[in-house]
Amino acid sequence: MTASYTLTLAFAAFLVAGLGVKFWLASRQIRHVSRHREQVPAAFAATVALAAHQKAADYTIAKTRFGMLELAFGAAVLLGWTLLGGLDTLNQALLRWLGHGMTQQLALLAGFVLISGALDLPFTLYQTFVIEERFGFNKMTFKLWLVDLLKSTALGAAIGLPIAALILWLMGATGRFWWLWAWAVWMGFNLLLLVVYPTFIAPLFNKFKPLEDETLKARVTELMRRCGFAAKGLFVMDGSKRSAHANAYFTGFGASKRVVFYDTLLAKLSPPEVDAVLAHELGHFKHKHIIKRILGMFALSLAGFALLGWAATQAWFYTGLGVRPNLVGPNDALALLLFALALPVFSFFVAPLIALLSRRHEFQADAYAVQQTSGRDLAAALLKLYEDNASTLTPDPVFARFYYSHPPASERLARMTARSSP
Repeated sequence: MTASYTLTLAFAAFLVAGLGVKFWLASRQIRHVSRHREQVPAAFAATVALAAHQKAADYTIAKTRFGMLELAFGAAVLLGWTLLGGLDTLNQALLRWLGHGMTQQLALLAGFVLISGALDLPFTLYQTFVIEERFGFNKMTFKLWLVDLLKSTALGAAIGLPIAALILWLMGATGRFWWLWAWAVWMGFNLLLLVVYPTFIAPLFNKFKPLEDETLKARVTELMRRCGFAAKGLFVMDGSKRSAHANAYFTGFGASKRVVFYDTLLAKLSPPEVDAVLAHELGHFKHKHIIKRILGMFALSLAGFALLGWAATQAWFYTGLGVRPNLVGPNDALALLLFALALPVFSFFVAPLIALLSRRHEFQADAYAVQQTSGRDLAAALLKLYEDNASTLTPDPVFARFYYSHPPASERLARMTARSSP
């Protein structure tokens, strides 16, 4: 059995197995949420209305069913790009038109992104203007959605094409250890993005204004001082322009860190509850979760680039995934695309470990927030956010263990109650 044939079989097997597990998990989630739709869990019976619980169940089921359709379509598209020859057809057509060289390689990357984006558009539109609209979350007009699409496409081209050109140049000009140089450039770009995103990119899509509520500003400033955290500013974002979902987050890196509140969040939470939510986010910084995640990303991406550096030199890597490698020109763009397409298929079963680590970080951040503020306020805030975001209180346990980056509400509130008890 040749290496090419082995790779083809392995890719197909992992794709089918992954799709089967995803459908099984989604079916479990739908059945479990449906079974518990008619009754609020006892722990929440005094604080969550039955109508809100049922809305969350219906929203979860609708999203999960739609997600199953996306999964099936995505698997078909992936097969089309790889084993059925879609990427090879696009590559050969561009070779005939542009010949070998950097222009053809950039055109291949751009063509792949544009075609993939076009295939995803119907799903994005349905998610936004049907599902989100049905449950009262969508606040976007089609015009705003289209403007966002054009902005993000232009921004992606302005940033992505130069970075892609640099990576492709490094692949061809720096010898067998090109992947080390490319990794360094990619990590540097990601760190730079953390710095420039808050002040240059995010304002292209949303308006940010300084927090004007002096009482809340004083509370938040005192909380951050008490926690030893300094930020460049406190800002309110017009999240309500696009969605009724509420959130708060830290953004930026180093001296550019800033705290951002959605206007929808401030409208729904009391000042002590805002304190508690912010203290949770501060807990991530106190436990150095952000730094740990960045270091983890560094390590995983280094391993990924090293693996790509080896695979890109193997003819079976291309033929095993349905592509004829160029014999008289570079295959660098092909290697990047094939690796990006194949890696999620083979790494899917690692997802539960990453989700587990994330949930542990969330528990730690909750514990820190309870120490700095009030467990009762944090619990009340989380319940409001779960209700306002229509997050189900009764997820399937196996589904949650596999996918959830945040612990289910019942587990979070049980730990908060235990920590808050004398």
